[in-house]
Amino acid sequence: MEDRLERLESLVALQDRTIEKLNDSIYEQQQQLHNVQKQLERLAGKVREMEVTSDQPGGPEAPPPHYGR
Repeated sequence: MEDRLERLESLVALQDRTIEKLNDSIYEQQQQLHNVQKQLERLAGKVREMEVTSDQPGGPEAPPPHYGR
């Protein structure tokens, strides 16, 4: 009976460690996702700014057709 109890306690301790590791991984992934979302918002803002300035007269000119060839 004592062996069974010790085995169960060991399994519970192992499960606790596993849950902690999984929780830490989820937290790190959430932080990374949050950072990526902020970067995406900044990029979307820059694209909107570029669209607005390219629609205005005197905005950046298109490169000549031979540019980059």
